[in-house]
Amino acid sequence: MQLSKPVRLKDLTEAIERLLPVPHVEPHAHPPCLDEAEGSHEPPVIYLVDDDPDLRDGLRAVLEEDGLIVEDYATCETFLAAYRPGREACLLIDAYLPGMSGLELLQHLQDGGHRLPAIMITGNSDVSVAVQAMKAGASDFIEKPVSRGELLASVERALDLARDSSILTTRREAAAAHVATLTSRQREIMERVLAGQPSKNIAADLGISQRTVENHRAAIMRKTGSKSLPALARLALAAGANGADGPHVPNGPPFMQVQETTDI
Repeated sequence: MQLSKPVRLKDLTEAIERLLPVPHVEPHAHPPCLDEAEGSHEPPVIYLVDDDPDLRDGLRAVLEEDGLIVEDYATCETFLAAYRPGREACLLIDAYLPGMSGLELLQHLQDGGHRLPAIMITGNSDVSVAVQAMKAGASDFIEKPVSRGELLASVERALDLARDSSILTTRREAAAAHVATLTSRQREIMERVLAGQPSKNIAADLGISQRTVENHRAAIMRKTGSKSLPALARLALAAGANGADGPHVPNGPPFMQVQETTDI
């Protein structure tokens, strides 16, 4: 069989399956047995829920290449039918799905008392979705297109939370400590930046020059150690979850309305 480069993952997978047929086992055919023995040493599993088959194949390939076990589902309903709580795991879920949405699934799990670290994926990420996801129990969120390094790092953080819930408290305290280094003006500008306001609007509202706003934005990124706007949003949300002294992150326009650079 001959394939022409560049080869799509779906075409390559189908070609391999035709040459070396392997019986396909549905994820729910072997649900994890979680209560058989105390202290079971089952390897962690990544539950992947996305209605895009090409994206699922791509994400699954990256995760399995890193040695992780993956169970993938096209809808929240099929995931819930197979899910058995208790196993070390994390949930990788799209925000926008047919039927039950990703946010609704997170809320459902939280209402049921399930402490399953979750990573929200969206191609239309904005502050309001990030805030809702965090409030519904998400430990992180990432944007499409997802880079390999960002995906694996986020999954590793989520699995760390699955192993030790105290890590979440530590991260929140660290985030709050970073935010505490900001001046009151820098905190005010950070909140406006996360609301999607461009520098010229912030400058006009605060009665300062646009250059001053840009200098404050650069200082905010440097002091918090954030490399991008989504990273700053994660830190601000974590700091806010740590207590009343955290910054207020308002619901605002999409992240994409703000230029996303390392020296924002």
